[in-house]
Amino acid sequence: MKQKDIAVIIVVAIFSAVVSLLLSTKLLISPTNRQQKAEEVDKISTTFNLPDERFFNEASINPTQQGQLGDKTNPNPFNGVNR
Repeated sequence: MKQKDIAVIIVVAIFSAVVSLLLSTKLLISPTNRQQKAEEVDKISTTFNLPDERFFNEASINPTQQGQLGDKTNPNPFNGVNR
């Protein structure tokens, strides 16, 4: 390659970069797309309503406690030996 060819390639690359930048800002990004609107949210209050007594009371089942179905305790339930 001659030095003249390298200069032409550099000029064409810079020109195409400038043209593509100008076209992309004019065609792809319109001024209406630049403005975004955020949804308004309600203010968080400091009051807390207690849950319904029918479901949350002293006689309710506590799901954090471990339960056992049946009276067998098999340490390896999936090995097929103790059925």
